[in-house]
Amino acid sequence: MKASTHGQDDIQTRNRTRFKILLTSLSAMVAETSTFPIDLTKTRLQLHGESQSLSVDSSTNAFRVVSQIVRQQGVLGLYQGLSPAILRHLFYTPIRIVGYENLRDYVSSDGSLSLPSKALVGGISGVLAQFVASPADLVKVRMQADGRLVSRGLQPRYKGPFDALRKIVAMEGFGGLWKGVFPNVQRAFLVNMGELACYDHAKRFVINNRIADDNIYAHTLASIMSGLSATTLSCPADVVKTRMMNQAVGKEGNVMYKHSYDCLVKTVKIEGLTALWKGFFPTWARLGPWQFVFWVSYEKFRQSAGLSSF
Repeated sequence: MKASTHGQDDIQTRNRTRFKILLTSLSAMVAETSTFPIDLTKTRLQLHGESQSLSVDSSTNAFRVVSQIVRQQGVLGLYQGLSPAILRHLFYTPIRIVGYENLRDYVSSDGSLSLPSKALVGGISGVLAQFVASPADLVKVRMQADGRLVSRGLQPRYKGPFDALRKIVAMEGFGGLWKGVFPNVQRAFLVNMGELACYDHAKRFVINNRIADDNIYAHTLASIMSGLSATTLSCPADVVKTRMMNQAVGKEGNVMYKHSYDCLVKTVKIEGLTALWKGFFPTWARLGPWQFVFWVSYEKFRQSAGLSSF
């Protein structure tokens, strides 16, 4: 009898996990599509200044980048690289969200886990998720950066995400799909350490102190706080990650950056320390709305599916 009950519990647990994976994927697709133009702007800003054809004192901002894209490529140009971004989130988001929740509940089932412990659990979940999703992230960055070539009247490097995958493997080897994986997982650790732990902790704080019930108001407040925390921690690693993943191997095997530390040093030396926070505003402006759309959607989907709150 006990064995039968235990078996039923396992089936219910697996079904709940499948539901959570499905709901996180769906929520991530909605959030990514809604905020992708801001992500594209952030990527262009982070790449601005690394081209040798640009003078060191040349400057730009988010509004100039957006207006230039729309003027030269139309409104659809703001969605350059959306398909690999959505593909990435089909792997990245379920692993980190469901992984965090399972690890958190495994370590402390009564919800009494401390903030540092939540931060560590969030970081570990983010690292595992980002390593799996890194090839799709690489393709997304390359396709976003291709828009700069189009604006100069040049042909883009890739026709689409699958063409990008094929060419990267052909020219850089299978391992080339994980180019920039080290700064990538560094960023993922910092982002999820700030985002998941802060959202989880902030939401419980808001609810326990009766600032708001477990509803859209609590989710909004928690997402704003977690977005700001995640952006501040992750922006330098995000700049390095973007530049490492964007560079392709030249015909003679030359690259601009040998490794992530080399990229970090050259960026600071040429463009100054503040360059590590290039794209901070669009990064935060994206993380805030992205988390708002994602968490509100995800919590609502969970409620509709009969699952408990995150």
